[in-house]
Amino acid sequence: MKSTRWTIWPAFAVLAFVFVASVPRSVSDPNPGAAAAARGEVVSGEPHKRVVVLGIDGLDPDLLAETVRLYPEHMPNFRKLIAEGDGIQSLGTSIPPQSPVAWSNFITGLDPGGHGIFDFIHRDLVTRAPAASTVKVGHMDNLMLFGDWKLPMGGDSPSNRTGEAFWVTLMKNGVAADVWRMPINFPVEPALGLSFPGMMTPALDSAYGEYTIFTTDPPVDMNRSGGEYRAVREFSGVIDTFLTGPPNQFKVGDPASQAAITIYVDHESQSIAIDTGLDVIVMEPGEWSDFAHISFDMLPMGMMAVGGVARFYLRSIDPVFELYASPVNIDPEAPAMPVSEPDTASAELAELIGVYYTQGMAEEVNALKDEALTDEEFMEQAELVYDERVRMMDAALDRYIDDAEGGFLFFYYSTVDLCSHMMWRLSDEGHPQFEQVKELAAADSSAWSGREGSTWKDIVHDLHIRMDPILGRLRQRVGEDTLIFVMSDHGFAPFSRKFSLNRWLYDEGYLVLKEGFEPERPKSDPEYKQVFIMNSVDWSKTRAYGMGFNGLYLNLAGRELDNEATEEDESGIVQESERRALLDELKAKLEAIRDPKDGVQVIYTADITEDVYNGPRLPEAPDIQVGFNYGYGNSDAASTGRVPNKVLEDNLGGTFNGNHLMASEVVKGTLLTNAPVQEGAHSLKDLTVEILKQYGIAPAVDQTGHPVLR
Repeated sequence: MKSTRWTIWPAFAVLAFVFVASVPRSVSDPNPGAAAAARGEVVSGEPHKRVVVLGIDGLDPDLLAETVRLYPEHMPNFRKLIAEGDGIQSLGTSIPPQSPVAWSNFITGLDPGGHGIFDFIHRDLVTRAPAASTVKVGHMDNLMLFGDWKLPMGGDSPSNRTGEAFWVTLMKNGVAADVWRMPINFPVEPALGLSFPGMMTPALDSAYGEYTIFTTDPPVDMNRSGGEYRAVREFSGVIDTFLTGPPNQFKVGDPASQAAITIYVDHESQSIAIDTGLDVIVMEPGEWSDFAHISFDMLPMGMMAVGGVARFYLRSIDPVFELYASPVNIDPEAPAMPVSEPDTASAELAELIGVYYTQGMAEEVNALKDEALTDEEFMEQAELVYDERVRMMDAALDRYIDDAEGGFLFFYYSTVDLCSHMMWRLSDEGHPQFEQVKELAAADSSAWSGREGSTWKDIVHDLHIRMDPILGRLRQRVGEDTLIFVMSDHGFAPFSRKFSLNRWLYDEGYLVLKEGFEPERPKSDPEYKQVFIMNSVDWSKTRAYGMGFNGLYLNLAGRELDNEATEEDESGIVQESERRALLDELKAKLEAIRDPKDGVQVIYTADITEDVYNGPRLPEAPDIQVGFNYGYGNSDAASTGRVPNKVLEDNLGGTFNGNHLMASEVVKGTLLTNAPVQEGAHSLKDLTVEILKQYGIAPAVDQTGHPVLR
């Protein structure tokens, strides 16, 4: 699926014509009181208890315990924290255990029925097409001007998440908080301190960012799911080409903007110089560049330009020229839309640590999925992100320690999660992809891991080992007496077998295609084409369909709407009187599915959401959240509304090979702390309540969690 561009573009119109004055707090300024008081918030001049949360996305309790057991000499800081507290605790995750859902549970202390984030992918009630999950796209009108120019009027992209972020609650109670790289914090919510967004922050060129490979020998298939190859020609040592930027909303049709770049090639020295018009980058093959500034003109004669940043990787000059360009990130020094709160903090941070990735998923997983980067190249790029985060955390700690007011600090690392998604197959001999990579799995990885004798087969453990010095660095800086939590949003597991929910629904008669349509044929078939439910389903006969990685929806009368742009009537057909019986029937059938390969139960639990969610957003939720068993997951094709060729097949590439989009019981998160933990089970929502409790704040009525510590 091509990355959608819904997350940011309505904001450009507002940014172009509206100036909002502010008095932001400096990264280095430890006193937020005046600004908070000006906002009418309760502000206390007394120092607050120091509480620090280190969020490590995808940290699995069992894998962590195994890494500590196998490599104790490389895990001294985790061993110390485990011994000080009550060991490694499992932390209940969300239903489903997807990052935007799980982090929203933690942020609000609510389940999805309260905060309204149910999946990475929601659906349009009219077209049943994939829709944004974390933001709402407002309506925008256009005032037509001369020629093909127009003036966009209005429009906005507010957060789709409801429920108050816990750091906003802290702010209202006068508690300082710095929140760094918090997932699902875009648009950025303010704190009585600093607030930076993480996962789900868009790139400048698209929602998830699209890479570009400039090459003199392009493949036949130049468009890929996560980016594109661009054919270039060299004339007298010069290559003229361009980078693609955001849609230009001032032009009819909103065409993608472009920024010209010139590449000078020196074959004798085997080096190039890239001139972006703002920066000149000199590179040799095998090098990653620093960030280069890019400018995209939106109006004639330089009246308005949008700036971004990108970095390059030069693979080769001869005999074939290949240059990789990252997605264009929002420039933190001059952001086209705020990537910090206050909005000047991003530029101040860049001054301290250098220009940094603002894109939410900075590790370039899409490029590895498309084989546009090799495994080693991907891990080199992930190392750049890791090193950047270390510098960022040092800046965060400098500020936090210098602030006499104390308060709360959150810092987030994505390394374990995103690298495990892509590299799991190297560590798992039972994975269907292992045969393809077994040579690499046996190869030396010590240059990356820093651990003598390591191979790429050890990658999952080495990813955990890379977190140990981070924990040690943090604890050394904040002091041993500071209350610290190390937590993850979910655990991790292999993704070995792909289940296609829409194909199963078709085979069982719940999803019916229009006359003349059939499920997708094998890719080897000359007549292969993708089949999407949006234009192929007979909604007058369809009772259920899948959208998102775990979501199953009934075609419910009164909720699913007719598309007036078509002649058919697409409104729902399942009546309220038959809804619950149909859900019970689907649940029983789904949980009874066994893999014909070995008889394993494919779906661990099919949760009827009215039984597991609470809150006003429940009517928007999928009717069933399909919780896959260990090793299984919904296919990417079915997740985006397609009807694939098979119900079950091996996961042989082109997607994640490690995953957590399963049943919440299968991939629980991790909790470690240096304080005594209450007996019993604890979840993300409970940790939210505990943070508030540390500052004497009672949970809200709809926050049903309980304290974690004794």
